[in-house]
Amino acid sequence: MSRDSIFKVSAKSENSTKTTVKARNFSIVIDEPPILGGKDEGANPVEYVLAALAGCLNVVGHVVAKEMDIQIKNLEFELSGSLNPEKFMGRETPDRAGYKNIEVKVYIDSDADELTLSKWLKAIEQRCPVSDNIANSTPIEFSLNFKSETEIAG
Repeated sequence: MSRDSIFKVSAKSENSTKTTVKARNFSIVIDEPPILGGKDEGANPVEYVLAALAGCLNVVGHVVAKEMDIQIKNLEFELSGSLNPEKFMGRETPDRAGYKNIEVKVYIDSDADELTLSKWLKAIEQRCPVSDNIANSTPIEFSLNFKSETEIAG
């Protein structure tokens, strides 16, 4: 029996580069830097992908540490990814639009030995939902819907 949780966000275009996203009671601003035509009022979408991964790794890292009785004194992450913006810009390229690779550096100050921390890290990799979504194909179903001006205003 599946015990799926459903997560939802809604988003509104503020202009050609800026989007406001509502997630529960939170508002997230997504924008592009000036070099990509934005006003730099928020991180851009691909930066939020890295941020989501970092946040998920943190939560799962602490959950797994507790299960393994590992004391974490400090935990930090540095993430970087490379992508070719050509496809995004509408140019022909054999590259995909998204990240080609993502590097995650995990810095931990802990009472555990290196072998235990290696097992801890492997468990995090296997259990992080955001990492799983990035590493594996997830079906996305797009549908085109219409709202009248009164529905949009209300």
